[in-house]
Amino acid sequence: MPYRPSARMKKTLIGTGITVLLAGLNAPATLGFAKERYHEYRINQPEYKAQYGSWQLVDVPPQYRTNAIHAALLHTGKVLLIAGSGNKQDRFDAGSFDTILWDPKDNSYTKVATPEDLFCAGHTQLGDGKLLVAGGTARYEQLGDNVKRAGGGMIVKNENPDKPHTFPKGTRFRAPDGTEYVSDFPVVVPRAKKETDEDGGVTVTASEARVFVEAVKEGRASVTAKPAQYEIVGLKGKDADNLYGLAEKLTLDDQDFQGIRDTFEFDPVAERYIRVDPMREARWYPTLVTLSDGKVISVSGLDDIGEIVQGDNEIYDPATKKWTAGPKRYFPTYPALYLTGENQLFYSGSNAGYGPADKGRDPGIWDLKTNSFTVVDGMTDPDQLETSSSLLLPPAQDARVMVLGGGGVGESRKSTARTAIVDLKERTPAYKEGPALPQGTRYLNSVILPDDTVFTTGGSRDYRGRSASDIRRAQFYDPAKNEFRAAADPSIGRNYHAEALLLPDGRVATFGSDPLFADKANTRLGTFEQRVEVYTPPYLQGGRAETRPVIGTGPERLVPGRKAVFQTKDADRIAKVRLIRPSAVTHVTDVEQRSVEVGFEREDDTVRLSVPGDRALLPPGWYMLFLVDEDGTPSEAKWVHLP
Repeated sequence: MPYRPSARMKKTLIGTGITVLLAGLNAPATLGFAKERYHEYRINQPEYKAQYGSWQLVDVPPQYRTNAIHAALLHTGKVLLIAGSGNKQDRFDAGSFDTILWDPKDNSYTKVATPEDLFCAGHTQLGDGKLLVAGGTARYEQLGDNVKRAGGGMIVKNENPDKPHTFPKGTRFRAPDGTEYVSDFPVVVPRAKKETDEDGGVTVTASEARVFVEAVKEGRASVTAKPAQYEIVGLKGKDADNLYGLAEKLTLDDQDFQGIRDTFEFDPVAERYIRVDPMREARWYPTLVTLSDGKVISVSGLDDIGEIVQGDNEIYDPATKKWTAGPKRYFPTYPALYLTGENQLFYSGSNAGYGPADKGRDPGIWDLKTNSFTVVDGMTDPDQLETSSSLLLPPAQDARVMVLGGGGVGESRKSTARTAIVDLKERTPAYKEGPALPQGTRYLNSVILPDDTVFTTGGSRDYRGRSASDIRRAQFYDPAKNEFRAAADPSIGRNYHAEALLLPDGRVATFGSDPLFADKANTRLGTFEQRVEVYTPPYLQGGRAETRPVIGTGPERLVPGRKAVFQTKDADRIAKVRLIRPSAVTHVTDVEQRSVEVGFEREDDTVRLSVPGDRALLPPGWYMLFLVDEDGTPSEAKWVHLP
């Protein structure tokens, strides 16, 4: 008898036929779906993970999602994510500022009260484990047609030697023609300086302070290009004579972001900001560097009227909580400065954002004691150092600095695949070209791992990921072989305002990204990336995490130049010991991270460490101690303090 399919079989065949027909009609979509599914299958295979590592999205509860502008690892093992207003003017106007603490151990979160807008501040690890945070945002930029009122800097003078004067926000300044301007911020003008000479003659030198003012009325009628003296509305008698304003010009030109002077120490134990004395200069986009004596230098930034600070750097002393004048040297904003000697910083040439293309861009060695600067030549694509990544290659004793990628100044579409390395131990240091990145890359984040490799991830070809140019790739750089090798690709694109840092368990966490647009045609505005993604390197795959070395008991406090003994049952297979300083990263600038080689001897179930004595190599602070076995597998870090 002939075969007759059942009714159920007929339905199945009809359904299959329709599926095949639809697949034929929509072949590209079907193939794309199949390719995506195969990729998901492939990257989850143990063999793949063992070679390339793996990524995992972190479950962040909605109430703790934030625009991570800054990320710093604290010695409690928690990560401080600072958003401030998070590049959102409505949040700035509302005074709504964010800081979140994330504990990667248990994926818990804590909101921290944020006293000022620390958006685009500077930060560095202090010797006692607190995080110094200085600067931030006083006012958002106004550009083009959004500038409705003439504005600019007003110098407020005080000729009274007997008392200072405080003017609140909203103080009015009246021009000779009656036009009025109002201050955007409060300002304190010190008392005038009074000097008496040998003959009893008295000289009074007026003091001054600066404040940004805007015209009370909108439009071009308030624009002036003539220097003038302005009376301060409301003052009478001698106060009106002694106190007045001076301005060169007040225009409708673009008005840049403006900085604040506020300074805080963030206490990782109390989990709160502690206000200390403010900086002398307001700063937005500054770099802070901890020096070998534990003091901190603050460099560059936009000031309180939106102009780049012209070399007026300053020094913070954690003992007194005060700032003093430092050596004068001009740099563009967020310059990448690395401590390489007792009184020496190396400027890699990497920077972020503001400053003319022909000033302060040359890499070089800065002697803080003599305030001399020696230019280091040899850089390929020197016009594309903005938004480049740079780091002190591991181990730090080698004194080699690497620059990776970068782009043209400002909103340039230029990007470069160039890497360059300089050996600062050479008699005449000069950059030499390194292996190229897979493509031109801006905003690349680079993280030093305990096995002496560098993990690089993310970035974009164009300015702020424009034209859908995010690069969802990652790779390792091996300093010993001077070559790159592929790593697993991240699922999230990261460009401007993105960060990456090493966690104490040996993984890498990535945060942020602030694209201009969400599509290739640049027609839809982008949204800030609030997801967190963590990378697990090959050295923790395929069961290696279960057999990694374990650090037992040992001292929490290490003394530079002295020995220290740590218990470990894995002593016989330890090949490297590293002290890694925790990151404090923003705008692809992380001058904190460094990996220092530690000499050691193996004795039964112990390792005896010989801690380097050079404080320029190991500036005061907390460090992660890693033991690394012969296969390159690191222990979990043990936190140690070098006061």
